[in-house]
Amino acid sequence: MSHSQRLLDGPKRALVTGAGLRLGRAMALDLGRQGWSVAIHCRQSRSAAMETADLIRQQGGEAAIVQADLSDHAQTASLCDMAQTVLGGALTLLVNSASTFTDDSALDHTQADWDHHMGPNLRAPILLAQSFAQRLPASDAGLIINMIDMRVLKPNPLFFTYTVSKAALWFATRTLAQALAPNIRVNAIGPGPTLENVHQKPGEFAAETKATLTQAGSNPDEIVKAMNYLTDADSVTGQMIASDGGQHLMWQTPDVML
Repeated sequence: MSHSQRLLDGPKRALVTGAGLRLGRAMALDLGRQGWSVAIHCRQSRSAAMETADLIRQQGGEAAIVQADLSDHAQTASLCDMAQTVLGGALTLLVNSASTFTDDSALDHTQADWDHHMGPNLRAPILLAQSFAQRLPASDAGLIINMIDMRVLKPNPLFFTYTVSKAALWFATRTLAQALAPNIRVNAIGPGPTLENVHQKPGEFAAETKATLTQAGSNPDEIVKAMNYLTDADSVTGQMIASDGGQHLMWQTPDVML
């Protein structure tokens, strides 16, 4: 990739996994507003994906739905081809936003827990990156953004197999950046407390947000801004933006508060 070859100057076709809901939807909607043709991936929430697509079209954008179970190797392997077909050309942006998130521990996790997280959270993004890179024309610049988690910078034993899957994806982000250069950049976003999750009890999200360095967590608009920075910053690769209110730098543990 020459210095004059910029992602935003080339074709704008994006695949966003998990784009029917939450952060995936927010990123897909913003890409649509900016003139990207967006393939909206879903697994089961087709009605939510259709709503996202309709919202993009109402803005004057182009969107299509692609459906695949990212725990299934064959379905994942065919996803980029499906996206290219519905959008009419090679993808230049891949946003790996889909993720599974359930609790387990180092002592009680099962093979099912391991597979539940490693398939969609690690194997699928890597397989999609491979498919994306194999199909990108040599004349085009490409970008892959992996949605990770700030906890890879400040590990704790909670959500054990989920955390391991995201830590491995962070490592893969950097090695893929090396392997796919210079035509393709690979980066990540690591949200902290951004949206209340299904495992939190009332008040826990507010308490978590208040406990960050800035006493304010992230929000979908900030995640979108991080995505837009990465699409525009042609020299940035192998990086993760921790959008977390400084949660990954929290240092006031009981031993220093005495």
